[in-house]
Amino acid sequence: MLEAAAALIASRGSDALRMSEVAQRAGVSIGSLYQYFPDKGAIIRMLAERYNEEGRACVRNELAAAVDDESLKAAMLRVLDGYYAMFLAEPVMRDIWSGAQTDKALQEMDAQDARVHAEMLAAVLGRLRPQLDHALVFNHAFLIMQLVCATVRMAILLDRRQGDAIVAGFRGILLREVFPVD
Repeated sequence: MLEAAAALIASRGSDALRMSEVAQRAGVSIGSLYQYFPDKGAIIRMLAERYNEEGRACVRNELAAAVDDESLKAAMLRVLDGYYAMFLAEPVMRDIWSGAQTDKALQEMDAQDARVHAEMLAAVLGRLRPQLDHALVFNHAFLIMQLVCATVRMAILLDRRQGDAIVAGFRGILLREVFPVD
């Protein structure tokens, strides 16, 4: 059912998504679809959660390799590039993100996902800089992860050449600003 919904969203966008079309494409009755998803918002939130988990796994895997300043910088560049590649490859993610601008439930999911990413980065920064205040480290990590997301989300709205340039420019900022000042 989710794959059917994703295909429909990719072709026409989430605004045009109709429960009856999802059921038909998935080969299930409309009643069966409603047993799992009470409305199209529930489908979109479930898809968003799937993509969020993919993003968290990417961040988790990349940050696990960070044992010093240089490996953390390299990991953060891979996170940025991986996030950008995910959005470019998956039009449904772009559509869901656009919907998050007006959907309170998606905004809350996005904010929670940002906190999870920030906690992962803060854990690494705290391990590398144990003398720093945890609240300061978390706030710095939260800001860095928000800027990664904002950069990618801006880049996907632009034509590919300009989007690539925006991401490349942010790579330099990320390399200079990934660590809090001692």
